[in-house]
Amino acid sequence: MSCRAQLTIGVDVGTQSVKAVVYDVDSRAVVARGSSDPLDVATDGVPGRAEQRPEDWMVALKQAVGRACEGVDAAQVGAFGVSGQQHGLVVLGADKAVLRPAKLWCDVEAAKEAEELSREFGWPLLASFTAPKLLWLKHAEPETYASVRHVLLPHDWVNFRLTGELAMECGDASGTGLLDINTRSWNQAWLDVIDPRLSSWLPAVSDGGDAPIGKLRPDMAEYLGLPTGIAVSKGSGDNMCSALGVGAVEEGRWVCSLGTSGTVFGFSNALDIDQTGAVAPFCDCTGGYLPLLCTLNCTGPVNEICSLTGKSHEELAQEALAAPVGKLLMLPYFVGERTPNWPGSTGALLGITPGSLTPGGLYRAAIEGATLSLLSGLGRLKEASRSDITELIAVGGGARSDLWCQTLADAFGVPVVAPAEPEAAAFGAALQAAAALLGAETRSYVREVTSAAEGGRRFVPDAAKKALYEDALQRFEKSGAKLFA
Repeated sequence: MSCRAQLTIGVDVGTQSVKAVVYDVDSRAVVARGSSDPLDVATDGVPGRAEQRPEDWMVALKQAVGRACEGVDAAQVGAFGVSGQQHGLVVLGADKAVLRPAKLWCDVEAAKEAEELSREFGWPLLASFTAPKLLWLKHAEPETYASVRHVLLPHDWVNFRLTGELAMECGDASGTGLLDINTRSWNQAWLDVIDPRLSSWLPAVSDGGDAPIGKLRPDMAEYLGLPTGIAVSKGSGDNMCSALGVGAVEEGRWVCSLGTSGTVFGFSNALDIDQTGAVAPFCDCTGGYLPLLCTLNCTGPVNEICSLTGKSHEELAQEALAAPVGKLLMLPYFVGERTPNWPGSTGALLGITPGSLTPGGLYRAAIEGATLSLLSGLGRLKEASRSDITELIAVGGGARSDLWCQTLADAFGVPVVAPAEPEAAAFGAALQAAAALLGAETRSYVREVTSAAEGGRRFVPDAAKKALYEDALQRFEKSGAKLFA
């Protein structure tokens, strides 16, 4: 490695913004961060629609990278990595120009198409996946569909703009619903259900190799203010890159992301298809698997309590310490739910007793409800991955709360770590880029770097509280089933 090329940049192209981190390969530390202005999500007043213009991602990418590099010598950047929101559909014509706005992971206009493909494929496919979106395009916009010649995911399209290469890797590709996760290749029978030509529209899929996909084009180098020809690693979906960023590259270390949606996922050496559809059958980006459980309601109900009471998270967290554990029970299904699949469900509050409806009590109930919702699917996650959980790594906005992290530790019965680096996905992309720059094996490099990292907050489970949460979980599941099953 040249003495000049000691930095890598990782970016996360999210739904709300693009975030960037600058990583120093020599000191093994993040030395700068930057974020773009907020990105707009277009709904056009259509239920279930959520779209963005891919070109807006490039504008946001320039902002995030520029802000991250303000105090950095950009000439020392030697590699670049991209994390991106999963499941999005980007379609290109014969000239490789974008044909229409990208349909995002949270776009569920393709609900009917998801049901149709689930019957054809023989496993439950969610409307958020890419395959139903493509079939929807065929049905709803036949003129646009007739011009399609290339199909990409968001991070693949950004990589294409950066390098000129049309490529995919297994992690993000497994979120299309079209990849055979065992052979790690496109399932031709599934492609044929949508269109026999689809095999020529999708790029070839690379497995867990560590070579970069290409080099930064001169025009993109000028656009971003970076050296021409630096390596661009293959990148992956945001969940896959988050796993890299927190060192979840071996069995036992699971990640819990506390955001608008809640997720639990982790590396595994094997993966069985969960026929309930609760566990997403993802590959990771290092040659393994990354089974994932997702709930729709996580920080939303907690934020609602803040709005209701007019108090801050810090104030309510302090007051919640006086509220009993696991007594006031909130079913947090404010926007329906996907795990369990209860789209028509609503929020509910159970176990109300005199004096229980305090601001702190409601705040604890919201945090516990979101936590129990994730805990409820843990058994299916363990079964599908054929592995157990020994440590939980908390990321996302909710992980800033000590109360929530301690609740996770007590309810799951395992130690919880909240890493010092807040941008797990962008950091993971930067680590992957560093491995490509060094010619290292990604999983080994990530394990070495993250295990040596200092900082973060640690929470130890309380056995007595775990017993209380086991009782609360039984009441939570029974109540939900009676109301919504």
